[in-house]
Amino acid sequence: MVVRLRSRVPLLLVGLLLGCLGLLVGGCSSGDESAAGMATVRESELPAEARQTLALIDAGGPFPYEKDGSVFGNFEGELPKEKRGYYREYTVRTPGERDRGARRIVVGRGGETYYTDDHYESFKAVLR
Repeated sequence: MVVRLRSRVPLLLVGLLLGCLGLLVGGCSSGDESAAGMATVRESELPAEARQTLALIDAGGPFPYEKDGSVFGNFEGELPKEKRGYYREYTVRTPGERDRGARRIVVGRGGETYYTDDHYESFKAVLR
């Protein structure tokens, strides 16, 4: 039995190293495990309106839409599973749209930040 465990240790280490390498190649910053396995986008690459929304979030508002800061339910299951109330959503203005449009920033209590431009069908973890 000891021989089997020892023979598996190198495989476990290789798997761990490959996983870490995948995170580094994927562009995840240190300490940002929420982005593991998820598409990412750097804050600087977001549309200008999304960067403006992030600045408002950082400043604590005021927000232009009544629903900004409301609980995001994650009913689609695209974000990591958390208890209700963990995520808050904010509107990203879409030029030419009469309503709130499809773009949102979703922020978790732990500071993790996500961007969607297709009304919650997909998300990218925002690297800040």
